[in-house]
Amino acid sequence: MRNRFMIEGVSVSPDHFINGKRVSSPSTFETRCPFDWANKLADISRGDAETAALAVTAATNAFPIWANMTSAERRKYLHRLSDLIEANQEHLAIVECMDMAMLHESLRLRVIARGALNFRNYADLASEHTERVWSSKGTANRVIRHPAGPAVIITPWNAPFMLSTWKCAPALAAGNTVILKPAEWSPLSASLLGDLIEQAGFPPGVFNIVQGLGSEIGNALVNDPRVKRISFTGSVATARVIGKAAAENIVPFTAELGGKSPLLVFADADIDAAAKKAAGQYDDSGQVCMAGTRIIVEDSIRDIFLEKFHAYADAHVLGDSRDATTTMSALIHPTHAERVMGFIDRASAAGDIIERGGNRVGGSNFIEPTLIIPRSNDSEAVQNEIFGPVLTFQTFSNETEGVALANSTAYGLSAVIYTGSAERAERVGRVVRGGTVWVNTFLVRDLTAPFGGIGISGLGREGGDYALDFHSDLKTLQILEDSVV
Repeated sequence: MRNRFMIEGVSVSPDHFINGKRVSSPSTFETRCPFDWANKLADISRGDAETAALAVTAATNAFPIWANMTSAERRKYLHRLSDLIEANQEHLAIVECMDMAMLHESLRLRVIARGALNFRNYADLASEHTERVWSSKGTANRVIRHPAGPAVIITPWNAPFMLSTWKCAPALAAGNTVILKPAEWSPLSASLLGDLIEQAGFPPGVFNIVQGLGSEIGNALVNDPRVKRISFTGSVATARVIGKAAAENIVPFTAELGGKSPLLVFADADIDAAAKKAAGQYDDSGQVCMAGTRIIVEDSIRDIFLEKFHAYADAHVLGDSRDATTTMSALIHPTHAERVMGFIDRASAAGDIIERGGNRVGGSNFIEPTLIIPRSNDSEAVQNEIFGPVLTFQTFSNETEGVALANSTAYGLSAVIYTGSAERAERVGRVVRGGTVWVNTFLVRDLTAPFGGIGISGLGREGGDYALDFHSDLKTLQILEDSVV
C-alpha cells in the first residue's frame, strides 16, 4: 500500500478498498485539478481484471453475512455512515472541489449533505417496508424481498460523491454487497467514502471500491457471472457495452444516460423567473445530466426573454472553484473541453448563430457561457448531448409546436416548463417526454419518487422503493388458507 497523500489538508488514499483493506496496483493513472490543470493531485491505483475478481470475491463472500441481517440491523450501519458523512462534510467538499471542480460552496452547503441523506433515507425505507399481503382464490399471499447478491455500481465523473451514495445506498439497504467503480477523472471522494465505511464498522467485503479505466477493470466487473445487479450512470455508448454483458449473464441492469432536456417557456409565465432559471443551466459549467439545455420560448416574448437571460448570464463569474465569488468553474478535463468546443465550432461552421460566448478562456478547461441559435431543429447542437456550458435557443408560435419541439430528440431524462396556467401545466406536463418534468421550478427532488429516463436517456428507475425493488429478488409466497395452524 502506498502512502496516503494530502489535498488541502485532507488525507486521501490512492488505493482500492477491497475486503476492508487498502490494496494497491503496480500501474497508476493520474488525477489533476480541473481549474488548475498544472496541479497533479495524485497517482491512483489502476486496477485490472485481477483486481476486479478480487473485489467480486470479497463481495460474494461477505454477502451471506450482510444479507442475513435484518433491515433494522443494516440500518444501524447505514445511519452510522450517514453521521460520519455529516461530520466529515468539509473534508469531502474540498477534496471533491479540487478533483471535479464543482463549486466548494455548493458542495459544502448542499451536495455532500445529500450523500448523508441518501444513506439515511434508504436505510429507513428498507427497515419500514411492509410486505404486500392479500387473499386470492383461497390462498393467503405475501410478496417478499430477498437480497439479490453482489452489485456493481459504476458512477460518472460529475457529482461523484452524491451519485455514488445515491446508487450504493439502496443496494446496501436492500441487503446486497457492493463493488463501486468511480470514474477515473474524479475518484477521490469515493476513496474517502471507503475510509468512512471502515470507520462505521461495516463487515469486510460488504463495500468495496476499485479504481481504473472502464475498458479494463469496468469490463471485467460487468462480465463476472457472480455479479447479480449492475447500476450504471454515464454515456449511451458505454451503456450498450454493459447491457450486452448484463444480457449475457441475465443480470438486471439500470442505466441513467444523460439528457437533452427542454426548458419550455410560455408567454403567460413569469418571464424573469424563467430567464433566471435558464441562465442557471450554466451551473457546474453545464455538466449536469438533467439541465434544461434547449431553451424553447414562445414567439411573443422572445426579445424580452433574451434581454433578461443575457443579463443573468452576464453575472456568471468563471474562476477557482474554492472562491465564493465564482459561479462557473472549469470543465472536468481538457479532453472534455475539446469535445465541447468541437460542438461549438461545428455549429458555427454549419451556419448556426453563436449568440453569446463560444470561446475558451482563462485556462485550458474554461469555456464561456455559450448560447447557440440553430439554423434548424436538426442541428447537432440541438439533437446531441454536449454536457458543457452550451445552450440552444428556439421559438414556437403555439402550444402544439412548443410541445413538438420539446419532444423532438431521442432523449427523455427531464423537462422544465414555465407557465402561469394551471391547466397548461397539467396538460403540457403530461405530454412532454421526460422521466421527471418540473413546472416553474428545477432540480427539486423527492428521494422517494422514481428517477430515470425515457428513450436513450436510460433504462429502469431509481429512487425510493423502485430502487429497493431493483436490488431485490421478489418472491410471492402463497399458502392455502386454513391448511396450516
